[in-house]
Amino acid sequence: MKFELTEEQQMIKDMTRRFADERLKPIAEEIDREHRFPKEIVDELGELGLMGVAVPAKWGGSGMDHISYAIAIEELSRGCASTGVIASVNNSLYCDPVEHFGTNEVREIFLTPYASGKKLGCFGLTEPSAGTDAGGTRGTALKDGDHYILNGTKNFITNGREANATVCFFRTDKNDKHAGITAFVIPTDAPGFSVSKVENKLGICGSSTAELVFEDVRIPASYMLGEEGKGFKVAMHTLDCGRIGIAAQAVGIAQAAMEAARDYALERVQFGKSIAKFQAIQWMLADMATRIEASRLLIYSAGAAKDKADATGGRSSKESAMAKLFASETAMWVTTKAIQVFGGYGYIKDYPVERHFRDAKITEIYEGTSEVQRMVIANAMLQESPLFK
Repeated sequence: MKFELTEEQQMIKDMTRRFADERLKPIAEEIDREHRFPKEIVDELGELGLMGVAVPAKWGGSGMDHISYAIAIEELSRGCASTGVIASVNNSLYCDPVEHFGTNEVREIFLTPYASGKKLGCFGLTEPSAGTDAGGTRGTALKDGDHYILNGTKNFITNGREANATVCFFRTDKNDKHAGITAFVIPTDAPGFSVSKVENKLGICGSSTAELVFEDVRIPASYMLGEEGKGFKVAMHTLDCGRIGIAAQAVGIAQAAMEAARDYALERVQFGKSIAKFQAIQWMLADMATRIEASRLLIYSAGAAKDKADATGGRSSKESAMAKLFASETAMWVTTKAIQVFGGYGYIKDYPVERHFRDAKITEIYEGTSEVQRMVIANAMLQESPLFK
């Protein structure tokens, strides 16, 4: 098997790396410090075709594969993790379910302008009482003729403050835990919708994490994604794509931390020589590089599996979970070691590894914690056994 990028994949890698170096890295610290949503950067991402990388061109996207999507998110996150997750959420958690489960009418309204970067989307699954247990959704959608009336609260929603529309999940049947959930796409200018709180976070401070409130929000029934009662399936399908994006974000953060540690080790002199000459530092750098490359290959494998699943109507849950699990834990390990290479300087905000460390932690949590990824992987493994019943 050849592990070479196609000409198109290499093109998007070169383009996004150049954009990250020239536009993101110079302002990443400012974005983090000021907790500033980088709207001008998001607009530029739309112009570059990076807000709907894997969405077909007829719906406003770039029509590339999911390996290209992962490459783009990695390189953006290497420059600025906040920018990486803003793009990742719009690409995977918003555009992907609208593309796969929306009608053509819904795609015209809620996909084309979002995949082209003219508008921004978000995804609302988590509630105050339903995090890992998505089946615990309490928000309700009551049928009223050819409309639904939505009530409930969604929290920890990335892009929630700035989004023009959201893919959200509500209970249409109180008697069935999983089969009673339905997915909808909702414009955020709908009467009764509001953003009640924006969280003050440890990391990824340039992306908003908001609480969304629905008070008698009335939307057409045609805004449903998929079938009534099949929303849990929509959510799980969407997370297969989203986890690839977060894995790629994690690798981008880890890559940035490793590069900073490598360069600092070459410049820092102790005992009359650069610390890069000490075996202890070399071994940390070697382990960083190895874990990052292993993570990257898992992500590419997951991207290929996602493309195949989309073509065949299958799923790529195990591959996506493996990629996110390993990449996110790699990001946390690499950024911890990067601070160790910097020593005391790594603990202060004058150097970027402190920010990379804070940004890395969330990748082990959102879109399914590491513990959830292990559950998904183990369940898939068990089902592959002839002894499974």
